[in-house]
Amino acid sequence: MDHILVIDDDVAHRESLSYLLEKEQFSVVVAGDGDEGLRRFQEKRPNLVLLDLMLPKMPGEEVCRAIRAVADTPIIMVSARSSEIDKVVGLELGADDYVTKPYSSAELVARIRAVLRGTSRTYTDEVSDLLQAGHVRMNLIHHSVTVDGVITPFALKEFELLEALMVNAGRVLSRGQLADMVWGARHMEQGKSLDVLIKRIRLKIEKDPDNPQMVKTIRGLGYLLENR
Repeated sequence: MDHILVIDDDVAHRESLSYLLEKEQFSVVVAGDGDEGLRRFQEKRPNLVLLDLMLPKMPGEEVCRAIRAVADTPIIMVSARSSEIDKVVGLELGADDYVTKPYSSAELVARIRAVLRGTSRTYTDEVSDLLQAGHVRMNLIHHSVTVDGVITPFALKEFELLEALMVNAGRVLSRGQLADMVWGARHMEQGKSLDVLIKRIRLKIEKDPDNPQMVKTIRGLGYLLENR
């Protein structure tokens, strides 16, 4: 059974979320503010975090940053703030998805299951368990990345996008192809999110992220990962 941590200061919303998730056979732990959320995270080590942004004691952005500093546990931000810039900021902080209130229960559960499938999927012989491009090495079984021999944490969507690029190293992939590989049927809404993930990946693997030599932008076409 997957364990989900809900961090939200709205008691009614926490209770309704807990009821929904338990009905879907998830185990649920709740927290009412940022400080408590971090304590619960450290105690319970959940499989996924549902995180509100507007929290007392510590804002959701800081909670996300603190979790990302120590773990690659999937984080879905759930917020009433619906502007594109809020979503981009959330993804830049390391969130794997962003759901805007009000949302449908079916959509939220579908997104949770999609993220959890990503962290526990198995691989066939079509793709090697180990991928390497230059100084970057991926272990698909252990869900780990080393850069110059140093283990480097990658959030789920970062990992999935880098995997897509490495599997297709030397081949230009369109933005649509990459988005479809990472978000599937929901990719039409993810244009800015793709740009954010590319930026985050470059910060982690490029010697000079402002002058990328591995993940290259092919103007008018998409992106290419140089295998060198």
